Amino acid sequence: MRHVHSHLKIAGVNPLDHPASRRKFLQLMAAAGAGALLPAGSLLGQGGSTGKGRIDVHHHLLPPFYVKLMEKEVAASGRPIPTWTPEKSIDAMDKNGIATAMVSPLLHLVEDSLSDKSARARDLARQSNEYNAQLVKDYPGRFGLFAALPLPDQEGSLKEVAYAFDTLKADGVALWTSYIDKWPGDPAFAPTFEELNRRKAVVFFHPAAAQCCRTLIPGVGENVAEYDFDTTRAITSLLANGAFDKYSDIRFIFSHSGGTMPPIANRISEYFPDKSGEKSPDGIRGELKHVYYEVAHAAYVEPLAALTKLVSTSQILFGSDFPIVQFPVTADRLDHYGFSESDMHAINRGNAEKLFPRFA
Repeated sequence: MRHVHSHLKIAGVNPLDHPASRRKFLQLMAAAGAGALLPAGSLLGQGGSTGKGRIDVHHHLLPPFYVKLMEKEVAASGRPIPTWTPEKSIDAMDKNGIATAMVSPLLHLVEDSLSDKSARARDLARQSNEYNAQLVKDYPGRFGLFAALPLPDQEGSLKEVAYAFDTLKADGVALWTSYIDKWPGDPAFAPTFEELNRRKAVVFFHPAAAQCCRTLIPGVGENVAEYDFDTTRAITSLLANGAFDKYSDIRFIFSHSGGTMPPIANRISEYFPDKSGEKSPDGIRGELKHVYYEVAHAAYVEPLAALTKLVSTSQILFGSDFPIVQFPVTADRLDHYGFSESDMHAINRGNAEKLFPRFA
């Protein structure tokens, strides 16, 4: 196989040389190093009766330029960056029955102030997207592209949406559940969502930790509980602003079996403001039934039981969170949950094929 280029040249721009502030514009999701791969389970990756492997919609990559950029931040945090190369992803995918991985960057394109139109954030998004697009070209059929956007910068985001879809042929975009003190339903982000709706885009949300809720419990990382709560806040933000109805052509995907949303969906529905009927014509639970949820390290009995009470298996997707989490953590439990063969095929790849028909 050809090797992905270890760096990209971007029209004379090197994000690493920018003098702009490094004020928390990145948030590393590497909460744990990549461990040794576990043996694949006997049922792993069967994808139902077709014999095709799974489509992993939650798969990260750590390009060399990003690892270099994050070295100081990681050293300060004391948490290692998982070692990653395209070949490591391919090898792990082959061992675990994964046919295709939709790659999203571990980039938190956020500055301390949303009013700061950061050239650095634009450049980092562009460099990441071009690297990812090259990965897709170098390994045909094995990777799909979720493009990064500097969402607090609406002008920059609209330009990157056009470049990502029209030039790089992205399969969707990857956004964060929050940006400093704003969640995705905020009107400040409306222009980008309107454009994504016009393009009938797939939008994948990865959890983050909002400024309000970082280091709430000393010694406990945000990835332990806060990420799942922030996913719920993001969904609630979209509900409160009528986004699921307003942007009905966007295909929304939320991580980790919807975080804490499935078990408290009834509470949110009961306590939502009375005017919610206008913003969510189908009702709160009705809106939630139309979006997608991937199950990365949330395929335990408890989260799946809650999720499958909220939505049908037509809305559930396979995800891994590799290389932060190894494939068997999710896949082994999913295989033994008790889904029927047809439901397993839908979750493993059938539902993803509808979102990304080029992989069908």
